Amino acid sequence: MENVVVADKTSSPSDDDTTPPPPVSFLPPPPPKKARGGWRSVKYILGNESFEKLASMGLIANLTVYLQTKYNMDGIQLVNVFNIWSGSTNLTPLLGAFLSDAYLGRFRTLLFGSVSSFLGMVVLALTAGMPKLRPLDCPGGLGLIAVGAGGVRPCNIAFGADQFDTRTEKGRAQLESFFNWWYFSFTVSLVIALTVVVYVQTNVSWVIGYAIPAACLFSSFVIFLIGKHTYIITKPHGTVFVDIAKVVVGACKKRAVSLESSSGYSLYDPPLTESDQHVEKLAHTDGFKFFDKAALITDSSELDDKGLPKNSWRLCSVQQVEQLKLIVGLMPVWFTGIGCFITMDQMNTFGLMQAIQSNNEVHNFKIPPGWMGLISMICLSTWIFIYEKIYLPQAKKRSKKNIRLTTRHRINTGIVMAILCMVVAAIVERNRREAALKQGTLVSPQSILLLLPQFAFSGLNEAFAAVAIMEYYTNHLPETMRTLAGAIFFLSFSASSYLNTVIINLVHLVTSNNGKESPWLGGRDLNKVKLDYFYYLIACLAALNLLYFNLFSCRYLEKHVDKRSESRHEEMNEAA
Repeated sequence: MENVVVADKTSSPSDDDTTPPPPVSFLPPPPPKKARGGWRSVKYILGNESFEKLASMGLIANLTVYLQTKYNMDGIQLVNVFNIWSGSTNLTPLLGAFLSDAYLGRFRTLLFGSVSSFLGMVVLALTAGMPKLRPLDCPGGLGLIAVGAGGVRPCNIAFGADQFDTRTEKGRAQLESFFNWWYFSFTVSLVIALTVVVYVQTNVSWVIGYAIPAACLFSSFVIFLIGKHTYIITKPHGTVFVDIAKVVVGACKKRAVSLESSSGYSLYDPPLTESDQHVEKLAHTDGFKFFDKAALITDSSELDDKGLPKNSWRLCSVQQVEQLKLIVGLMPVWFTGIGCFITMDQMNTFGLMQAIQSNNEVHNFKIPPGWMGLISMICLSTWIFIYEKIYLPQAKKRSKKNIRLTTRHRINTGIVMAILCMVVAAIVERNRREAALKQGTLVSPQSILLLLPQFAFSGLNEAFAAVAIMEYYTNHLPETMRTLAGAIFFLSFSASSYLNTVIINLVHLVTSNNGKESPWLGGRDLNKVKLDYFYYLIACLAALNLLYFNLFSCRYLEKHVDKRSESRHEEMNEAA
């Protein structure tokens, strides 16, 4: 009986308990909230980048034709305008990186950059339809686009990388593929859409041809906003630009101090604070020792009662010093990138000028000169697809490991492609010019299709070298410096444009005689100059770049990238 009583007390509520039983719900439980980040977020970021690139390349691909036909610019003037604008567009990402890291964050910087690019493209569409606006307002439209690029370009790659957890093997593998798919996605969009855009600009209307990129930029903005609920959005964590300046100033102030161990000086290396837990702690390295002087505690009076520097422009932490060392360590490969990208600049200007003076009629269809740039994009996207979807799966199936081409191999291949591009372009240009002179016409009877190989090599140069260099920058720098990595990447494009302008003007100056036009580059008519000589000169510079990379810069690349990548691949293979 006692057992029964006890059971009754525990299985039923007491007489005094008036709490109603919980309601029975026949509805299914709410679905769990989806985690932010990953490929779910990246698809919106890639969509934003694809339409932004479609719009910007809708301008770049045919800008040479537009300036020559609507503004009557000659060869040197046209190339200078194009290169200076292109250089400025790739220089503004440094400002965008600073604002993003210090104040706005990557999400807001991308947002404002998209709006500025859209307004710039609208202005260009208006100037195309209103000739009276061209002298003043066209530069304004190009300026707005350059400002917009400053917000989009440094943050798009970094914001996409933020969506992956690189602390896991899966996240690191996804990040490596992201770099290739980042290039692939917008390239496929360009191949499909620019075929229409360039054709409309050339054969239908420049107004409609610039209105389409403006609509694409608006679509880019909308897609980016739609994916807001899926993003991992990090707050601004401060900019490294000030820290870099402090280290340089501090090292210069202590330039007379000895770094020998016998000096008895110690390094200021405090632990990270709780607010800096998202920051990767960098260990002290032996490279670029001069900057270590900024972290030397030469006198106890340099620290206050709490152990903090009294003058942060004289005493810096090891963390700040190592950040600068990482950036300085990028420079050898950065210079290599400039040499690679100069070749691509030639195809965007002189290559299109060759197309303008070639026979563009194929089976009663006239090929717009701006379509030549599509060949580069097709080759770029084709190689990335083959590499990611065919080569890597087959290599893993045979060896049971993730075997990726090393950064060094890809950059070397890209430089070789750059050399082949210039040599082939020189041979084709000589034959084009001779055929035109023989017939006595401005447009050569030589088919525009013979220009396809040089544009194909230009695309392969970008597919191998540019993708590898972008991946190197992002992997080399810690997560908090990824925006800066994107800015440095586009800064190399800017430097190549400015350097190309200097080279062209120097060649024009040196080869000119008594005020006459240069026999290499002068005038609008390519039939009256020997552009093939200039191409051979650029090919020689590319060959020197190949020697420089293999004899000097690749040493640092192998030391700091390939070993890190190998250890990561080993971890992933063991986990698999």
